[in-house]
Amino acid sequence: MNGLVSTQLVVSLVTAAIVVHVILVLVAYCIYLERKISAYIQDRVGPNRVGFDFGQEWLRPLRGAWGLGQPLADGIKFLLKEDYAPRNVDKILFTLAPVMSLVPALLGFMIIPWGGMWSIGDETVHVAGAVVNVGIIYLLAVASIGAYGITVGGWASNNKYSFLGGLRATAQMISYEIPLGLSLLAALLVLGTFLPTEIITYQIEHGWLIASQPIACVLFFVCALAEANRAPFDNAEAEQELVGGYHTEYSSMRFALFFLAEYAHMITSSAFFALIFLGGYHLPFVGLTSPESTSFLAVVTKFGVYFGKVVLLVCLMMWIRWTLPRLRYDQVMMLNWQSLIPLSLALVVGTSVMVHLGQTSLPAMLLFNVGVVVAVMLIQPLVRAWFGNPTANSKIALYGSRFSPVAGEAVSTAPTEAMALEDRPVEGTAESST
Repeated sequence: MNGLVSTQLVVSLVTAAIVVHVILVLVAYCIYLERKISAYIQDRVGPNRVGFDFGQEWLRPLRGAWGLGQPLADGIKFLLKEDYAPRNVDKILFTLAPVMSLVPALLGFMIIPWGGMWSIGDETVHVAGAVVNVGIIYLLAVASIGAYGITVGGWASNNKYSFLGGLRATAQMISYEIPLGLSLLAALLVLGTFLPTEIITYQIEHGWLIASQPIACVLFFVCALAEANRAPFDNAEAEQELVGGYHTEYSSMRFALFFLAEYAHMITSSAFFALIFLGGYHLPFVGLTSPESTSFLAVVTKFGVYFGKVVLLVCLMMWIRWTLPRLRYDQVMMLNWQSLIPLSLALVVGTSVMVHLGQTSLPAMLLFNVGVVVAVMLIQPLVRAWFGNPTANSKIALYGSRFSPVAGEAVSTAPTEAMALEDRPVEGTAESST
């Protein structure tokens, strides 16, 4: 027994050390990935200059390298920039706030079973940072602490814009934790366990939960975006309204830590999402990803599959950011309190009834979710008719504009200058002979 405990402890420590370094590297390259994705969406090139030649001629083949050296250049830039703090800030809390945001994001991955089980001689150990019976509760508790860092940073900055950003982040994160927890509860009612390894085993035997609980899946993903302060829920930053939000007064590495924390939260929430709804390390028709495969090759394969799912989910979050516009802050809160929370409550109650009746098979749960969607679509018009829709956008008539012109006048906003109407003002519209 002592040998088994010591072997598990060593494997857990090694796994934690490897994963934390992989996540830190992935966090750095998430910035590169986001720049590339945004460039592709906006028909640009993105980072493509900085390589790994470091100005040395003998490393010339590494010059450029698709811009993969950009994260390293950004890191050096942040380290060398002046670490400035305005006057009248609470210096202790001002310094602790970025750390309070980053550390919880780097602690959540501990209970994730990245590599399943590994047979070492006569012993079989878990390839995870920690094996605890209440792993899901631990992850939720750690993730909820991240809101304190943003709140404290906004308050300690002694800046009204930063303080408003911190208040927005606090209200948003606390509010969206309710549907997040309820959607997770709906999933756990079907799974019947808090152990990450048993959650994966259940999905291998009965199908991934994204198929049997699609509503809970969507709710969880939306709330994860809000908890990570990602667009379209990034109202705590809202540069058009709050200059830069809670990190307006930050610079150098303290500023960088907030962004590292944001991407670390994205990675942790994506790993959590993959565990609950995408079968964790499991991949259909790949024998090495089954729980029975406990060889070292199987561990490496499961590691790769799990991280592949996490990277795809992070890319999806980035795609959403550069596709959807930011919601107005009152719309963000009303979406939660008027839509997501009632829907998640109905989902938990309905799932409880289905579990009580023993109808937890994939077809039965999928049919139940379809029924919930149909019921929502039927009830929504009635609710709007009874209570109205106070958050609906309505165009306000601006007297004298082209949409509301003065009586008897036609407003034209098209340019009238010849130069403005010319497609090629310098060369002219005539085709070149060359």
